[in-house]
Amino acid sequence: MTQSSGRRRWGALAALVLAALTLGFDLTILNVALPTLAGELSAGTAALQWIVNAYILVLAGLMLTCGALGDRFGRKRLLIIGLTLFAAASAAATWTTSVEVLIAARAVMGLGGAMVIPVAFAVLPALFAPAERGKAVALVVLGTGLGIPLGPLIGGWLLESFWWGSIFLINVPMAAIAVLAIGVLMPENRDPRPRRPDLPGALLSTVGLVLLVFGIIEGPGRGWGEPLVVGALAAAAVLLAGFVVWELRVAEPMIDLRLFGRAQFLWASIAGVLVTFGLLGMLFVMPQYLQLVSGHDAFGTGLRLLPLIGGLVIGASTGERLAAATRYRVPVTAGLLVLAAGLATGAGTEVDSGYGFVAAWLAAVGVGIGLALSPAMDAVLGALPPERAGAGTAITMTLRQVGGALGVALLGSLLAQGYSGRVDMAGLPVPAADAARDSLAAALAVAARLDDAALAASAKAAYVHGVSIVLYTTAAIAVLSALLTAVLLPGRPTGRKADDQEPAETAPVSG
Repeated sequence: MTQSSGRRRWGALAALVLAALTLGFDLTILNVALPTLAGELSAGTAALQWIVNAYILVLAGLMLTCGALGDRFGRKRLLIIGLTLFAAASAAATWTTSVEVLIAARAVMGLGGAMVIPVAFAVLPALFAPAERGKAVALVVLGTGLGIPLGPLIGGWLLESFWWGSIFLINVPMAAIAVLAIGVLMPENRDPRPRRPDLPGALLSTVGLVLLVFGIIEGPGRGWGEPLVVGALAAAAVLLAGFVVWELRVAEPMIDLRLFGRAQFLWASIAGVLVTFGLLGMLFVMPQYLQLVSGHDAFGTGLRLLPLIGGLVIGASTGERLAAATRYRVPVTAGLLVLAAGLATGAGTEVDSGYGFVAAWLAAVGVGIGLALSPAMDAVLGALPPERAGAGTAITMTLRQVGGALGVALLGSLLAQGYSGRVDMAGLPVPAADAARDSLAAALAVAARLDDAALAASAKAAYVHGVSIVLYTTAAIAVLSALLTAVLLPGRPTGRKADDQEPAETAPVSG
């Protein structure tokens, strides 16, 4: 299909950005509502975990399959179906009074997200010529990136102004506008020579990924040696190994795993995963710091994350221009280094650090993420045959989801170890000591009940120590990623000073 022209393609892109924004802030908007849901729906800890994890499990498990479906049956069609499902499930979640219905609605929202996320990037080569694709990718990346830190801000405002269901209701008009714009403005595009459905591959990948993410999520809480966790991870390893073997042998695979033989696709995908790791690591620890250590409410916490958004805007636009003028490795490497510098600076945050210091390093983190992530996604698309863009981007997005889940689990373990080893529980009754050791929130609750200012101060200092460990770890990973990217990521945007660069599709891994 030829590139769309005029206002229609930019209108279609605006709809994609709106869809990306909606899905982006849905990843984090729920976090500020969990205490409210616990009270309103009488939901226990296990139920709250499933309200969050049902979305993540389905999203990660089905993205590969949905990306391939978009290539076969039409990406516009899948976008409309996915957004409609997401909106309908959000409406169901808005008005329910049942925990079970809410969990089911979140799972359906995950299915809608799995249809939209990879396809939103896959349609861009059909809408935009290579010379403009980088700008389009930057805007969609920006939509997703802005949504993640906006989640706590929007969620906090909605909870203060309305009832808890409003955090789901807001999805409905946004998705409806995106569906209408996509239906009117976006032409259909698909693989002109679709492959036969690969049902064994779809089954193996879906079940394997669901079990893998389940094991990663449950590991920190249950213990990595718990039989259920070990069994889930072992079964996932067997099923995903079987998926790889099947895909390499079948004549018409659902996912062409030989894409990993292309250096541009491989290293751009890895860079995207590790940038996401840094973002999620920061977002895992800082909202709790701003709320529980600095004493801000949910809305105030969201406001104080705005420098991250400003940095994302600057970084994404700069990264797109820098990639156009040089090569992909330049902005991706630079972005990872800026990200590392921001995280390492943030590791120096103290209990009494002023907000100016926090805002400065949050802005630097945002610049680094935007600078690296947009060119990395453009590099992924540049390495893909247009007819297989859905399946190819689904690989990258699935890796980012699984890597993010694994990163949060591992960083959560680091945070817990750093915290529990520092908090002073001398003289506390055993039940109170156990609660204080479990989390900062529990320790502050115990300190308030016992009127123990020393315990509160110790718990805050211990948490900040854990934050430093997490941020130094993510900074070190970002530096290593930058070095690998500088050496191993080839390619430059097609059609822009590309006369000295062979096409990305033919670049070997060794290049």
